[in-house]
Amino acid sequence: MILRWFLSLFLNAIALIVVAQLFDSFHLEGFGAAFIASIILAILNVIVKPFLVLLTLPITVISLGLFLFIINAITLMIAQAVMGSSFVIDNFGTAIIAAIIISIINLILNKLVKDTIVS
Repeated sequence: MILRWFLSLFLNAIALIVVAQLFDSFHLEGFGAAFIASIILAILNVIVKPFLVLLTLPITVISLGLFLFIINAITLMIAQAVMGSSFVIDNFGTAIIAAIIISIINLILNKLVKDTIVS
C-alpha cells in the first residue's frame, strides 16, 4: 500500500514536471520540488478537497463535474502558495489548464504503470 502511494506521488511529480515544461507561467525548480508539491497536493486532496467539493456540489452537478477542474486548480494554487518560490503558477487560468493536463497525464501514466505491474 505504501509502495502504491509512493508510486502515485512519483507519477504525479512527473506530470507536474511535464506541465512545467509545457507552460512558461508554471515554474518548478526541479524534481525534488515537484515531488514535494506532489506530497502537498496529496495532503490537500485528503483534507481540503472534500470540503471544497461539498461546498460546490450544486455547481459541480450543474456543470456535469467540470467544476472539479476548478477545484483541482484551487488546490494547485494552495500548494504553490505553501511551497513559495520553488513552485510558482503565475495566474489562475494557467492553474486551470494545468489541472486539466495533469489529470490527463496522470490518467495515462497510471494506466501504463498499472498494465505493467499486472503483466
